[in-house]
Amino acid sequence: MKTLLTNAWLVTVDAAMTEHRTGWLMVEDGRIAALGGGAPPQVSAGTQVRDMAGDIVMPGMVNPHCHMAMSLFRGLGEDVDDRLFRYMLPLERKFVSPEMVRVGSTLSALEMIMGGVTCVADMYYHETEVADVIMASGMRGVVGQTLADFDPPDHRSFDEGFALCDALAGHCAGMDRVTAAIAPHAPYSTGMAVMERAALWHEAHQDTRLMIHLAETVAEVDWAVQTHGMTTTAVCAAAGVLKPGAIAAHALLLEDADIDILASTGTGVAHNARSNGKAGRGIARIEDMRRAGIPVGIATDGPMSGNTLDLFSQFGVVSIFGKLRGGSRKPLPTRDVIRMATIEGARVLGLEAQTGSLEVGKAADLIRIDLSAPRMQPIYDPYSVLVFAAMPTDVRDVMVDGVWLMRDRGVETLEPARVLADANQVAGRFRTEIVAIDAARAAKG
Repeated sequence: MKTLLTNAWLVTVDAAMTEHRTGWLMVEDGRIAALGGGAPPQVSAGTQVRDMAGDIVMPGMVNPHCHMAMSLFRGLGEDVDDRLFRYMLPLERKFVSPEMVRVGSTLSALEMIMGGVTCVADMYYHETEVADVIMASGMRGVVGQTLADFDPPDHRSFDEGFALCDALAGHCAGMDRVTAAIAPHAPYSTGMAVMERAALWHEAHQDTRLMIHLAETVAEVDWAVQTHGMTTTAVCAAAGVLKPGAIAAHALLLEDADIDILASTGTGVAHNARSNGKAGRGIARIEDMRRAGIPVGIATDGPMSGNTLDLFSQFGVVSIFGKLRGGSRKPLPTRDVIRMATIEGARVLGLEAQTGSLEVGKAADLIRIDLSAPRMQPIYDPYSVLVFAAMPTDVRDVMVDGVWLMRDRGVETLEPARVLADANQVAGRFRTEIVAIDAARAAKG
């Protein structure tokens, strides 16, 4: 099947940031076969031709850190100070199962497709289910099996956790759009010995990734100093988990030496600006990291922390936080933000040769942005419009590997009504349990 897109404003996000104001793009066998400006080429019979009506066609966006199944916890106990211990952990221990992970991850996949995200890195439990959801949805992804010491719902020991990592790697071995990862939760929730073991596991399993929450909280940094006499980043480096193929989520509380460590080890960073800000944790040193050569992608974190898996709602926050930190309009200009959301996010996941930009030979992972809304006009700079004006509802079409996942706002790989019904059925069980938790708490006084 060949598909020719015509009359498109091509925003390629290649190395030169090439644009074709009136452009065309040819897809063949799931790859970008050719692209350019001006009149499109003649096509053979059977080629699907779609007029983009002057809309922006750009790379599909990459979300390098998410907890997809946690969409089912979205907005729960939002204004309760101790919601983690009162609601979240009891609900996870009682209800997190393969079924729950499948339902929540499918809800998140639907949201991301409708918001123009074509590639996601997930980190949670029962990750073979997440891999299957990503494949069924048509998206691309990296799936990481979490390892932790706080009585997680799918393993009772680290040995069991590593066995799940083995199973995940085997499960994903035949998948062309999903990569397996090992995901030690954080330095304080695994410890040095487990991180060292995770680093060795990663080395022994070719084509996998390694994910970890890093330098996210003051408590984590204090733990590292008190336990090991060094920063949390230095602890992770000593354990060997910072390396090419490693994805550090947050990287919020960094000293200069920590940035040097991340750069020298080839570690990528998933920046969760909205989640960090919502928790009052601070503003990450994104400009400093990128100047040091560290690839930084824009992530949503889990939908319990950030509420939405909408990358557009991250863009303004990312840019504004950078400007506040730098005291100027210059930091994190809009072009850089779009690079972080596409090709740089792909670099964080080690997928830059496949996705993240519109270039000949790469997978046809692309999205169409409708420019007809009043807030999108006039357009002096497409990057400014994408960062500060665009919304998920402006995403009209989504393609991955040359296959349409959404056309004219209609998702073709999932059944939205069924997805929402399944999610609300699980949420009903949560509501019943929350009532019981609150009643027990009231009875105790």
